[in-house]
Amino acid sequence: MATTRRSAVPPTTPPRTARDLPPADVPAQFVKGVGPVRAAQLARLGVHTVDDLLHHKPARYEDRSHIAAIGSLVPGMRQTTQGTVVAVSERRHGTYQFQAALRDDTGVLQATWFGQRYLRKLIRRGTRLIVYGKVDRFGGFQMVVDDFEILSGDEEDTLHTGRVVPVHPATEGLTPRALRTVIAQALETYADAEPDVLPDPLRRRFGFAGIAEAVRALHFPSTLADADHARRRLAFEEFFVLQAGLLQRKHALDTIDKGVRYQKADALIQRLVATLPYALTGAQRRVIADIARDLQRSQPMNRLLQGDVGSGKTVVAATALWLAIGNRLQGALMAPTEILAEQHYLTLRRLLAPLRVKVALVTGGGRKRERESVRRDIVSGAADLVVGTHALLEGGVAFKRLGLLVVDEQHKFGVMQRAALRRKGFHPDVLIMTATPIPRTLSMTLYGDLDVSVLDEMPPGRGIVKTYVRAPEKRPDVYAWVREQVRAGRQAYVVCPLIEGSEKLQAEAAVALAARLRHEVFAGIRLALLHGRMPTDEKEATMEQFRRGVVQVLVATSVIEVGIDVPAATIMVVEDADRFGLAQLHQLRGRIGRGAETSFCILLTSPRTDAARERMDVMAQTKDGFIIAQRDLELRGPGEIFGTRQHGLPDLRIADPVADLPLLEAARQEARMVVERDPRLDDPAHRALRHAVQARFLKPGEAAAVG
Repeated sequence: MATTRRSAVPPTTPPRTARDLPPADVPAQFVKGVGPVRAAQLARLGVHTVDDLLHHKPARYEDRSHIAAIGSLVPGMRQTTQGTVVAVSERRHGTYQFQAALRDDTGVLQATWFGQRYLRKLIRRGTRLIVYGKVDRFGGFQMVVDDFEILSGDEEDTLHTGRVVPVHPATEGLTPRALRTVIAQALETYADAEPDVLPDPLRRRFGFAGIAEAVRALHFPSTLADADHARRRLAFEEFFVLQAGLLQRKHALDTIDKGVRYQKADALIQRLVATLPYALTGAQRRVIADIARDLQRSQPMNRLLQGDVGSGKTVVAATALWLAIGNRLQGALMAPTEILAEQHYLTLRRLLAPLRVKVALVTGGGRKRERESVRRDIVSGAADLVVGTHALLEGGVAFKRLGLLVVDEQHKFGVMQRAALRRKGFHPDVLIMTATPIPRTLSMTLYGDLDVSVLDEMPPGRGIVKTYVRAPEKRPDVYAWVREQVRAGRQAYVVCPLIEGSEKLQAEAAVALAARLRHEVFAGIRLALLHGRMPTDEKEATMEQFRRGVVQVLVATSVIEVGIDVPAATIMVVEDADRFGLAQLHQLRGRIGRGAETSFCILLTSPRTDAARERMDVMAQTKDGFIIAQRDLELRGPGEIFGTRQHGLPDLRIADPVADLPLLEAARQEARMVVERDPRLDDPAHRALRHAVQARFLKPGEAAAVG
């Protein structure tokens, strides 16, 4: 980063009270010019403190540094010019307009502002202005002003034009101009109070500027290159804090003795494998060996198991749970939805039945007497394995000796929920599973404290899946083809369009779609409906009929995206497919292609945006979950896919794990060296880092939420 620059906000000596308070501890409301109303507007942007203001990254920059003479302005371009006001006027018919005629030595410009009545008190004849906006020429030069600055005396430094100008994300009632002014005031008072997290030797090695210079250059750079240097330096710091916190979390786990010693792992694994009707893949055997080694250590396991749809994660989890049960411990598996918990319950009960494992199901439904009976079995130890939803977290669910916790589709749980289940045992081993392939960038960002195993091999004997994108006008042809295929003995899913935020509306839409298809399209064909608001026993009965082939067409909501395994189902039609994200479409498609026959996925859609069209193209071109996950990450961004807040991680305000992968890798390496030398960050040189980890990484109440 350049070490010399022209600051638009010259550092001043702040009042002692301001200098002594870290910006993270100062509410944004106390910045000069910010009162309760503006503070509420800032809060809508996620800006609550001065530190949030200082790190409110500009959405873009506009280079308004070249000041053109009025006579050299080019119609159709956005340009910056300046002059002296020689006349002002107002128009009140329709939208209010304020106009000022600016003159310099080369010509006259008619500048116009819409709806800004206050300007008549601010701009008068003789006022010197610098203006920026789109130039037109109708008889003479004209400009609708985007931004302006009033010049006084010999002042050269400006905030809103005549320089490289930041355009910050704004909100209703808070324009980029107003936000720029607030940030400038915050910088003037508080920038020098911002603690520098990066140790001096590290900063020198990477050529990074100090924190005060960096935040000034982020918002008011001399050049676009300065802005980029500042952003990279601040992004590195965010990654550095994040990785230090994750590595501290990992170090804390590595110092714990879980108090149990696993025995007979090889013999137990062989007993389970001998009962399976199929051979394990090489990837499954490798991952099971990883888990067995972890379980036999004195420290708790903290492992992430990721694999594409259909790669065989469930049997790996079953083996891990059997190792715990075979060592006289209890296992628990937590899933985010009732239908997925029920599927796991049935699958695990079937897999482990030859080993006489007693499996219990805990969900929010069922009769009170049955729930109480299950809870008694859990606390007495009569239940070896407990499968459930969030209901496992309830106070009435207590384990006799919880040894292994498996969390499925873990990104749908918050860090506090996982920690609450952990506390039901004495430092239990933890296996986190996801069927959503995680690109390396996100894996390092979100799971830097976990050991990672990947199932990168599919079981043999799987048929290919062909995907087609069809316009809505092709719907009659698509359903006519599906009807022919079903009458020939195939089974099909029809997925109802996604309705965000309302399970009730989703269920109603599915009911309506099923009724229409039953009467208009699939008359004489056995059709059933599945949605999340159905009673548990009704859902299971419907799925069992579909598995047995009694039901030929299953109309369903996205509740089927995980956990459903019906090898005979080879057709899927997704209505309004553009409403679904890439990862969700991939999960849905994973319900077919589980047998040896060729399967077909038809996406009915009329994409409304370029991003939606690109999602459909990706689905048609590849079945590789990791490629799809990477494209999803690039299209939507990490924050939209995996909210960092639910992971107990700090928000990334500046950094982008996709674009900044080299910075992320470098920051992780530096953080590893620091934490290895100073695990508790007790060294005075690491004091600011320790405080940053505590303040940004461990939110209030999350300090003990390891993993």
